[in-house]
Amino acid sequence: MAAGRRHPERTTVALTGATGFIGSAVLAALTARGARVRALARDVPDGRGPAVWVPGDLADGAALAALCEGADVLLHLASRVSGGAEECAVVNVHGTEAVTAAATRAGVRRIVHLSTTAVYGEGPHSGIGVDEVPAAPVSEASRTRLLGERVALAAGAVVLRPGLVTGTGDRWVVPALAELVRRVPVPWAGGNARLSVVDRADLARLIAALALDDHAVPPGVQHASHPDPVRAGDLLAALAGLGLLPALPGADGPDGADGADGPDDPGASWDECRRLLAATPGRVSERQFSLIARDHWYRGDDVWRLAACPPGPGPLARLPAAAPWYRQALGLAPPAGDENPGRRAR
Repeated sequence: MAAGRRHPERTTVALTGATGFIGSAVLAALTARGARVRALARDVPDGRGPAVWVPGDLADGAALAALCEGADVLLHLASRVSGGAEECAVVNVHGTEAVTAAATRAGVRRIVHLSTTAVYGEGPHSGIGVDEVPAAPVSEASRTRLLGERVALAAGAVVLRPGLVTGTGDRWVVPALAELVRRVPVPWAGGNARLSVVDRADLARLIAALALDDHAVPPGVQHASHPDPVRAGDLLAALAGLGLLPALPGADGPDGADGADGPDDPGASWDECRRLLAATPGRVSERQFSLIARDHWYRGDDVWRLAACPPGPGPLARLPAAAPWYRQALGLAPPAGDENPGRRAR
């Protein structure tokens, strides 16, 4: 066996959030490597798939005991990402308390807990390390996820904070961008905001590596986006190039090339962007807009290096593979010559 590797087929992983956006990709990554997965679900998926499913939720003590019994690793990926204080606390705080307690009682030796860089709050943040600025969450979802982090850390967990997550199944980032280019149809501060972004499949590979490989990642918080930040203008240009979004007038393409007004065009100021956003109602709030239009970049090299997990080519390079799914989710017509987009999107 190669140094630093264990036998995945001898590893039993207890998984929460297995039917979610990130959790379903992690389930696929684990089973592709031969791990034995026991997954918690309120509604067991049809066909059941490669996991052993445990019916129940984070409030079901018996289900949590069955989930963790004999497991080597707990991956706690379930979370509530919207809602009021009480409903967020039920999942993000009390659910984390319950599942980590069950894991501790069962002797689970490794816990990985999924959080978010949204716990830092408004920003802008430019290239900060873990906790170099105080956490200051502004939504109940983020506030309770920060409280959930503290519970997980007390149990000895590795806590992962990704930024924006893109890829097949993304129902927030690219749909929000589709709305925003309509409501704010000017370059946002020249498109120069630097963002922490990770493709769903790459994040899943990292989480699987933390579960299955021997590594030097100590308990504590780690940023978990791709190490290289993504420029907002490059993200918009890549999506426009795939026919998923219209190009913003005057916006420059990747690396400042091909801009109608040239790479030195400063674009609209933040105040002008806010004014335009407010003038056209929509679902995306100003706070959510700021997460994409202003710097939200968190240094994330350490966890990939310590986990000996290559981060991959980056989220922009992964977008073409997800384009059929995005096209369907956004209700766009298939590109010319694509006679069966539904098959390709699945």
